[in-house]
Amino acid sequence: MKIYRNIKEFQAVKKAVVTIGAFDGVHIGHKKILNRLTELSNLVNGESVLITFWPHPRFVLKKDAEPIGLLNTLEEKIHLLDTYNIDHLLILNFNEEFSKLTADSFIDNILIKAIGTKYLVLGYDHRFGNNREGGIDYLNAHKDRFGIEAIEIPKQEIESLTISSTLIRKALLNGDSKTANQNLGYPYLLRGFVIEGNRLGRTIGFPTANIFIEDQDKLIPKNGVYAVHVYLEGERYKGMLNIGVRPTINNDKRKTIEVHIFDFDKEIYGKTLRLELHTFMREEEKFNGLEALVEQLKKDEITSRLLLK
Repeated sequence: MKIYRNIKEFQAVKKAVVTIGAFDGVHIGHKKILNRLTELSNLVNGESVLITFWPHPRFVLKKDAEPIGLLNTLEEKIHLLDTYNIDHLLILNFNEEFSKLTADSFIDNILIKAIGTKYLVLGYDHRFGNNREGGIDYLNAHKDRFGIEAIEIPKQEIESLTISSTLIRKALLNGDSKTANQNLGYPYLLRGFVIEGNRLGRTIGFPTANIFIEDQDKLIPKNGVYAVHVYLEGERYKGMLNIGVRPTINNDKRKTIEVHIFDFDKEIYGKTLRLELHTFMREEEKFNGLEALVEQLKKDEITSRLLLK
């Protein structure tokens, strides 16, 4: 998959089969669209092009009073899309200026001139251009003018996709990792680099790596303890993750994300870790001193190892 972060980098192809969307989560609802895109491009001997946006349009248009937490960072989204045999991924900068682009300008300058679109796969209610003037109906009404064949994704599939996104977010915030992962089609991902903590974990036999999530719009799941797989420099490890304020030992109540990696003793400050949240094991709770905390951590490790076996 070739990746372009600027429209000027893209050279139009002869027979582009295109779809457009935010694709946050790249979940099982998106899978139908992505499979249809690649199947159609193979059928017509064309090249598949996925246009996505960064930042997420909702953050620019401010449609929601409370901005949604993103299921993927941009790098996570790229990593997931790369598994779908898409030929080209075009990431467009969604800003105020772009949001004011007319439908005609978007079609003429981006879809036709820059990309060479012959087929456009869209949901029945997908709108684009200033004042949402473009869509399936507009493309069909001007088919002779644009020369683009619009392929509509049925209403029921799009509604299923929307339900999946909402369901995943709610499940993650409620600690329902099973439902979230089933709808994603993969374990929920967190990615960040290791920063220095207070090193208390070392003194009680459970050293942890404190993770800093750079993208502040990333959805952080419910506070609690999780069984996780940890990826570091191409190697996979097992571990357990705590998200929360560490009530037994933390006086300032700052939220932390820290992972204890099993059978691991390397210094990894500054390294990037990718975490797959396998199972939510328990709520975060305050224990009566460090001794009680350590006893619970020992039980958590046994449970986590069994879940990840």
